[in-house]
Amino acid sequence: MQQLNIYETKTRLSQLVEEASKGSTFIIAKAGKPLAKLVPLDENMGSRFRFGTMQGKIKVADDFDAPLPDDVLDLFEAD
Repeated sequence: MQQLNIYETKTRLSQLVEEASKGSTFIIAKAGKPLAKLVPLDENMGSRFRFGTMQGKIKVADDFDAPLPDDVLDLFEAD
C-alpha cells in the first residue's frame, strides 16, 4: 500500500484510479497524516441490490400521499 500526499494524488488522479481498478490500494495523506484510502470497488457491489425483487409482495395504499388528518397534524405542531 503506497502513501501519497494530496498534491501528488491530484496530479496523478487518473493514473491512480486506473491502478486502483486493477487492485492497487493507496493512502492519501496531508502533511504526512493519512486522511483517506483509495481502494478498488468490490466487484459484487452492484449485484447486492436488485430492483423489482419485492414486486407483488408490497402493497401501497391508494391514499398513501393523502393529507394527514387535522388531529395528527396538531401533534406535529404542538407546543
